[in-house]
Amino acid sequence: MNELGAGTGLRRLVHEVQSLELGQSTAYEGGLLVVSEEDASTFFRDPALAEVRVGCASPGESARIINPLDAVQPCSKGPGGGGVFPGFVGAALPPGRGETHILRGAAVVAAGHLPRAQEAVIDMSGPVAALSPLAATNNIVVEFERAPDAAWEDVESALRRGVLRLAVHLADAALDAAPDAVEELPDPTAGGPDGRARVGVVTNLQTQGKFKDVFVYGRSLSGGLPTAISPNELDDGAVVSGQYGHPALKNPTYLHQTHPVVAAIRESEDMWLAALVLCPEPVEQGAKELVSAHAARLCAALGLDAAIVTKEGGGNADADVALKMDRLDELGITAVGVFAEMAGRDGAGPPLVVPPSRATAMVSAGNYDELVTLPECDRALGGERIALLDLPATDELELPVAAVYGALNPLGWGRVTCSEAA
Repeated sequence: MNELGAGTGLRRLVHEVQSLELGQSTAYEGGLLVVSEEDASTFFRDPALAEVRVGCASPGESARIINPLDAVQPCSKGPGGGGVFPGFVGAALPPGRGETHILRGAAVVAAGHLPRAQEAVIDMSGPVAALSPLAATNNIVVEFERAPDAAWEDVESALRRGVLRLAVHLADAALDAAPDAVEELPDPTAGGPDGRARVGVVTNLQTQGKFKDVFVYGRSLSGGLPTAISPNELDDGAVVSGQYGHPALKNPTYLHQTHPVVAAIRESEDMWLAALVLCPEPVEQGAKELVSAHAARLCAALGLDAAIVTKEGGGNADADVALKMDRLDELGITAVGVFAEMAGRDGAGPPLVVPPSRATAMVSAGNYDELVTLPECDRALGGERIALLDLPATDELELPVAAVYGALNPLGWGRVTCSEAA
């Protein structure tokens, strides 16, 4: 095996999924992913789940996914996963080296009701489709029914583990197929080319308890301090979402795996991706200040020239970004924060709940409160009615952007742009 395969970086073996259908057995060939519902259901055999149904929704279809919870990009390092999703599928050890097969253009999406989950929608076609990253993927949609008297915590755990194992199973179908692309990701700790700015990504992870938590190596960061990992570990599923609030601002597992800010720095000719720092988002002010100060000191110790700070959640999370930006600025590290605005339906209100007091470089992901109209569609997955409006899920809907899954994603995915007022 060459030097990269020996453990100094990660090699992505990319299999492009161009179409999706249900069939008798799971298989991948020539861009077509066939999913066996019988095979898929085996990963959800748990006393907490009474029933699981598997469906498909692809880009351009007149279809709507309601109540989406999490989404996962299929990946595997060998039969049965081979080390991906550590703490859930693989051992709770750092991944991010060797070779990883991924099914690009596919996602496993769990859809249904969980406590604390806010209602969300994904339109696979129409004028609002461009707002959600999952309108552009071929989605294997897992709908479920809770078993009588099952604890909701057990339902959520069974669902999360089932989705991850199904994602591995689908990627395993491509292990013997020739990849469409091979992408080499060097180890950032090996050092970067001379002359490039050393830039890090500070990613805040929501840590607000059951149904609003994010996992690293299968464990919550709640109560902990910031930690630095290799960005390559994201591709192997080191970060798994278990939070279901704020649909437009949610960072599903899929977007941790494909982290757009990380990807943009990797592709830059002027910057070197030097570090990924993961931070909890505590609620108490003193804990926020401690975490922010520690994150800034960690970035300084890593020798960063600049850091891009992202978040998950609403106004509470604004404070986490703002505090980190200010602490980074105090240490001479250029800080850029990615925020979503909560500026009212006309956009005239104060955009941030808590702005920074020193740092000034901010990127807007869009306005949480703006209204959009979703045209009627032919079919819906994930439920039959939109509870927020008490309407059939296939009807024409007027909803705030806040309900469109991933529309204001603060990890950097999106197509929102700015222009001069007319």
